[in-house]
Amino acid sequence: MRFRWMSASVLAMLVSGCGGIDAQTDAETVQEEKMVMEASPVAGVTFRFIETNGIRMRIAEMGDQGPLVLLAHGWPESWYSWRHQIPVLANAGYRVVVPEMRGYGKTDAPELVEDYDIVHLAADMVGVLDALGEEKATIVGHDWGAVVASNAVLLHPERFSSLVLMSVPHRPRGTASPMAAMTAQVGDDFFYIMYHNEPGGVAEAEYDGDPRGLLSRLYLSPDSPREAPEVTDPKRSAGGWIPRLGAAIGLPDWLTQADLDYYVAQFESTGFRGGVNYYRNIQRNWEITEHLADAKIDVPTLFIAGEKDVVIRGATVPMLTETMAGVVTDLRDVVLVPEIGHWIQQEDPVATNKALLDFLKSLQ
Repeated sequence: MRFRWMSASVLAMLVSGCGGIDAQTDAETVQEEKMVMEASPVAGVTFRFIETNGIRMRIAEMGDQGPLVLLAHGWPESWYSWRHQIPVLANAGYRVVVPEMRGYGKTDAPELVEDYDIVHLAADMVGVLDALGEEKATIVGHDWGAVVASNAVLLHPERFSSLVLMSVPHRPRGTASPMAAMTAQVGDDFFYIMYHNEPGGVAEAEYDGDPRGLLSRLYLSPDSPREAPEVTDPKRSAGGWIPRLGAAIGLPDWLTQADLDYYVAQFESTGFRGGVNYYRNIQRNWEITEHLADAKIDVPTLFIAGEKDVVIRGATVPMLTETMAGVVTDLRDVVLVPEIGHWIQQEDPVATNKALLDFLKSLQ
């Protein structure tokens, strides 16, 4: 987690038994209170810290009663990615809680890469329920949040009553090493997942150096106009990721300047290492979940994605239904929203919210 390093003078006072530590403790308490009391850019949403699975996590929440809906964000995202869903769900009678995931925002960011494996991430979600005094919840995940959500249900089936996956469908566990397969497929060419797994922290060093450059190039619609990329050579040796992504020509209609500024400020404060560490555990996740090879998700499940989301690679509703049929026993629906890309809940909140509410109401 983010350790508070003591100065030599404070350490000396502690060793000698002299006074002075109270002032530092008070300052830390004031700082924490400021982080909790930080004004939310979404009306009605409040923040607080909880203890979960050995880390301190900040959660955004709205609605203090009704069935719990837990919203898990992906990379490179934020609790703010759910800004259009939180009030709609809360006003419909649900208790909505959105964690700043491990390594993001004001939540602790452990140093060890292994502390970001799927077992830790799934246990974080269970710890949220424990901290809230809730026995069960519907868990909703987008992007990496979908991976966390599906594995949370597999690893802790007694704690989750239903599941919503966005962008990333749940697939059968592969029989071969995922990183070996990607290495064989990509070779010497650039691929962002391989880039995130390179030693030395080269990926987060690039992103930390230009958070706005990365986010403004990723938070776009499929048809958003771009400038020509600076790097067109496919070889990894030609450069990192940002210059391969053509700079945006204006913002998409679903993202305001204030929205982008909020995201940028969060990553300027936190950095990208925590989120990149999720990718560094892809191989480890495969190795430590061998016992889930034949496990199935048995809770009611909904899948939502943009029809043009690059993650689903043009898959149709029948194709996605067939993919998940063997591992999701109660798949209620597959919703593909036309002309929409990867950022489904932001690009088309109306369609996303309708699908969510229809599914949740069907469970009552």
